Amino acid sequence: MKKQAVLSLSGGMDSSTVLLHLLAHDYEVTALSFDYGQKHNVELERAAELIEYLDKNGYPVKYQRITLQGLVSLLDSNLVKGGDDVPEGHYEEDNMKDTVVPNRNKMFSSIIQAVALSIAQQKGCEVKIAMGIHAGDHAIYPDCRQEFRDADYEAFKQGNWDADKVIYYTPYLNGDKFDILVDGQSACFKLNINFDEVYKRTNTSYKPDAEGRSDYKSASSVERIEAFIKLGRKDPVNYIDGWEIAKQHVTELLAKHA
Repeated sequence: MKKQAVLSLSGGMDSSTVLLHLLAHDYEVTALSFDYGQKHNVELERAAELIEYLDKNGYPVKYQRITLQGLVSLLDSNLVKGGDDVPEGHYEEDNMKDTVVPNRNKMFSSIIQAVALSIAQQKGCEVKIAMGIHAGDHAIYPDCRQEFRDADYEAFKQGNWDADKVIYYTPYLNGDKFDILVDGQSACFKLNINFDEVYKRTNTSYKPDAEGRSDYKSASSVERIEAFIKLGRKDPVNYIDGWEIAKQHVTELLAKHA
């Protein structure tokens, strides 16, 4: 029997790379995406497109979209429909805290834990819970820090029988988006799939336009573009004003923060 993993798949670059990582390490993956009324819901379309692409290339993934739409009017965040405009700039700036969705990873974790424990009990095996959180998230998002993860896991163990069969797996916890891309490039090579075809089926932008094209000024986009620049590759997603303008903007922004 293959190793088992349950993945929180947002449709972004980070969790999509974790999916590649798991497949390259011979895991059978159950991937869950969450629709919580996010403005950038193009990421859900990209997640489904990536699952379809992987299936056609011989890597089937059990995939489920979980809808939490009833929360939309109750959540205070600029990332949720009805909230204020998504701020622009670098993650080091204070206004990036407006992109926090209250208790988001705790909500996701509870559902993923339940699914992972169910698989563990059905199959009688250990199951990994995989998430794409990384060091670049730590300052802005408290629910991406190891302290939260440890406390959350302890609560899970206290509230469930056989919870020790479920183990968290966060391979990028101490890395950044560049490290994630490097691992993704390696996984694509190992799986014999096309890097550009994979990453054009991801979304990192919090402010995509009506056509689904990525912005290049919100912090999530800045981080992604920075990683592609460092890797020396063109980002295959479509940017509102094209890749060259996006790259130039981020290069100038990073120079200001150097």
